[in-house]
Amino acid sequence: MTVTIALEPPRQAEVLRLLELSDAFAASLYPAESNHMVDISSLEGPGVSFFVARNGDRAVGCCALVEAGDGTAEIKRMFVDEAARGLKLGRRLMEIVLERAKALHLSAIRLETGIYQPEAIGLYRAYGFLEIDAFGDYMPDPLSIFMEKRLS
Repeated sequence: MTVTIALEPPRQAEVLRLLELSDAFAASLYPAESNHMVDISSLEGPGVSFFVARNGDRAVGCCALVEAGDGTAEIKRMFVDEAARGLKLGRRLMEIVLERAKALHLSAIRLETGIYQPEAIGLYRAYGFLEIDAFGDYMPDPLSIFMEKRLS
């Protein structure tokens, strides 16, 4: 099978399935007040680049780059289906998101992730993300890690 990643609309049955899996995974690790998921309507808004990874025809991963309106953006809804783990999709999604951020001339990309996701934290660190204080509408949370990558 060939893995592809492309900009696609988020409101598709296969993508909704991925988002449900993502919600269930997060709910298994964190209480509701520490889950900061955006809904499908937010993913369809202006300034959102939504990427879907496909293995053949099957959607197996997704990631959104949500512009903040101040020259920065936030990574939201980064998720890879457990059945597709090991295909290096996290890395490939990060590379596509970074390319998009550079094309949009963004100064920084930020994200929030949870402390019980060492693989995600390791991926972000490998791509040069550094820990920062809570940003935007986030409140400090002992279960959250906030990260940023400055872009030149």
